[in-house]
Amino acid sequence: MGIDKTVHRFYNSTMLRSFFKKQFSRRRFLRMGIVGGAAFLLSQNFLLKKAFAEAPKTGGRPKKNIKGAYDLVVANGQDPYQNTVKAIDAMGGMEKFVARGSTVVVKPNMAWDRSSEYGANTDPRVVAAIVGMCYKAGAKRVNVFDNPCNDAKRVYVNTGIAKAAKDAGAYVYFVDEWNTVKATFSYKSPMEGWPVYRDAVVCDTFINVPVLKHHSLTGLTLSMKNLMGICAGNRGLMHVGIHEKLVDITDYISPELTVIDATRILTRNGPVGGNLDDVVQVNKVIVATDPTLADTYAAVLANKSPLDIPYIAHAIRRGFGSADLKGAKMHTIAL
Repeated sequence: MGIDKTVHRFYNSTMLRSFFKKQFSRRRFLRMGIVGGAAFLLSQNFLLKKAFAEAPKTGGRPKKNIKGAYDLVVANGQDPYQNTVKAIDAMGGMEKFVARGSTVVVKPNMAWDRSSEYGANTDPRVVAAIVGMCYKAGAKRVNVFDNPCNDAKRVYVNTGIAKAAKDAGAYVYFVDEWNTVKATFSYKSPMEGWPVYRDAVVCDTFINVPVLKHHSLTGLTLSMKNLMGICAGNRGLMHVGIHEKLVDITDYISPELTVIDATRILTRNGPVGGNLDDVVQVNKVIVATDPTLADTYAAVLANKSPLDIPYIAHAIRRGFGSADLKGAKMHTIAL
């Protein structure tokens, strides 16, 4: 007798049918399914509540206040990669900011489904240069991520940043809405309790890498505005009283280094862009340890008064960093 016939006879035997009728009647089977499903949903609900309840609160990253060789360095040349390397080297080298065996976050502006020539996102070559310099300085791991406004999968690919960063050795991944901490402050802040991606907080070094571009709400996107990308939750709510919120989240993250990509400037129709006629080639990279100083210089470069940019004006009013370009020790490199 073949195997198929043996199996058929076994499953159709009187004894087996009798067993299943007794043990697993249709009614009992459905009852077991309902009970089991309810138990599963209850367990999942418990885990969800547990995850939310146990999201830790943190007062942000420690302020290292690392001083570079200059307050601000500007490199001007045709190659964004070399501009970045030379500017950071002039600031004192990546070793000043990245310790051996450390974990680094490199946070570009990777928000829009646009290729780099449209000026809506950080140039991939700037990101690649920073990642490579971090590893050369001895970093154990370099993380690159953002919370895009457009579809994340398309943005990561079409900006060119994911490939450039991966090729340089970075870990590039999508943010996880579950993996957050709740921001707390030693002062009254509208960002109190806001969910922030944990990896942005627990890293040893945070390097902020925005692109300089027009923004319809804030006038310009600069380093402080770029930190919206480490915030989870309904970020649209951040637009209410945005000036204070951006300064507070910058204070919370305390980046060790700010690198502003001014290879191109999107001069109109930001932050999304999409028209090459709105883009001006500038070929500069700006490096500073003080986000306010970096943003102030970039605003002037974009022919804007820093006081017309609400978060810069707020930073100046509360004494967060310096906006004194005349008193700053600056260095310019022509490549």
